[in-house]
Amino acid sequence: MKKNVFNNIVSTNDLIIRSALKKDLERRHARDDELRIIEELGVRHGTARIDIVVINGIMHGYEIKSDRDTLERLPEQMNEFNDVFDRLTLVVGKRHLYDAINLIPDWWGIMVAKVNRNNKVIFHTIRKAEDNQKQVGISIARLLWREEALQILEEKNKATGVRSKPRESIYERLANTLNVDTLKEKVRYTLLVSREDWRSDLPPMSSGDSCPMRSNLRYAQSL
Repeated sequence: MKKNVFNNIVSTNDLIIRSALKKDLERRHARDDELRIIEELGVRHGTARIDIVVINGIMHGYEIKSDRDTLERLPEQMNEFNDVFDRLTLVVGKRHLYDAINLIPDWWGIMVAKVNRNNKVIFHTIRKAEDNQKQVGISIARLLWREEALQILEEKNKATGVRSKPRESIYERLANTLNVDTLKEKVRYTLLVSREDWRSDLPPMSSGDSCPMRSNLRYAQSL
């Protein structure tokens, strides 16, 4: 039986881990008043995508490397993700655990995904994620759409001279206008509440909901 279990473990792939992880995160955050769980969120205009992000009071990114993946792209992805997210956790298959520990920073969390004898994916937390001290304002700003970033500048009366400029100029102005903490709050609020028509499968607002931040956000959005 142990051999069969091991074979199941080494055959884990991204899809089965992601599906199980999303359910696990939904369960863990079921009582959060502000919540959106996003799959495949692009950073730096989509040049890198992180597998799952939990957005509530913070932005916590989860990157998956199953037993069938390689760690070849991880160093490059780390550089992109380190600039953006408040916390980061690497979710790995058993075969990558020791190599991953030597690759990622000490403040990244580590979870191991295994398949038990009932063919259910289970997660073991090896190390909890700590707060990121290396975030970069312009990288956080790039999570916004051009119009969203410009709207924030309009609210601050700082849009003069960039309204017709390329989006990168708008992001630069925004990063220079707001400190990192304020910018993170604006981005989180936009992704949680303000962004409309992000995907067609957003659940409708209930007619009885009086506060979207505390009522309509008690769901995990699948992208």
